[in-house]
Amino acid sequence: MKDHLLRVATQDGTLRAAVAVTTNLVEAIRQRQDTDPTATVALGRLVSGAAVMGSLLKGDQRLALMVEGNGPLQKLHAETDARGQLRGSVKVPISGIPPTADGFNVPAAVGRAGFLHVVKDLGLKEPYRGMVNLYSSEIAEDLAYYLTSSEQVPSTVALGVYLEQEGRVAAAGGLLVQAMPEGEEALIALLEERLVALPPLTTLLRNGQGPEQILQQLFTGIPLGTSEMTPLEFRCTCSRPQVLSMLKSLGREELKEMAEQDESTTVTCEFCKERYSFTGAELKELLDGLKPVDKGPK
Repeated sequence: MKDHLLRVATQDGTLRAAVAVTTNLVEAIRQRQDTDPTATVALGRLVSGAAVMGSLLKGDQRLALMVEGNGPLQKLHAETDARGQLRGSVKVPISGIPPTADGFNVPAAVGRAGFLHVVKDLGLKEPYRGMVNLYSSEIAEDLAYYLTSSEQVPSTVALGVYLEQEGRVAAAGGLLVQAMPEGEEALIALLEERLVALPPLTTLLRNGQGPEQILQQLFTGIPLGTSEMTPLEFRCTCSRPQVLSMLKSLGREELKEMAEQDESTTVTCEFCKERYSFTGAELKELLDGLKPVDKGPK
């Protein structure tokens, strides 16, 4: 099953939902980040959460989710745009927390204390930035808590990552359901009942059910408007010019020190792990192009 996201809304606009299958995407990120199983599940959940929250974006808008906790993973990061292009990273890819018979202890890997940061580039002068304390460190509950408390939209979030024995991602996905103001209480109650009865997301995906079938189960008998499908894929936005721009921001002194080294300077993208190397001559040329610092009148 190809990775994709399906979004729907009821005809009266009071309920909206999105379901994403992210198996190939999360596996691609696992390979690049070289994560252990628990870290794979944690990062996969965050990336899948970004995918379904990306269903709320339009045009050139972008979304970034960052989880900072006091656990061994330290920081997880996921980004998406309205076209379904996602990437993710983790600061420490080896959690050192093995799976148990009950599954993966993601809260221990993330840490019980920390923050969820949400950054939205909506095409305005400044990005919107939101932050909440981690609610449970289960990722899905943290995202639902943020949407309900900070954006004032009652939300249910379900995220899942299922691994094969060798650690490869066998199934991954996300679900987001939101109730708009003045929604019909009976309809909301019906949907809540169906969400509680719904099997785990990864079980549905492994049984061959995609976003279309899952949403059909949830909204049977409920009039829906038009649905919209978005393909999902791993895509990193890094480039050599972008890295050069980053090097410029380091300042003249640090750049001069790097240019005088005998060996080339290599910068590795935290998301795709692409390596960009620059010789001393290239850095000196970059340094020569910087404007001198204005020290003011003597």
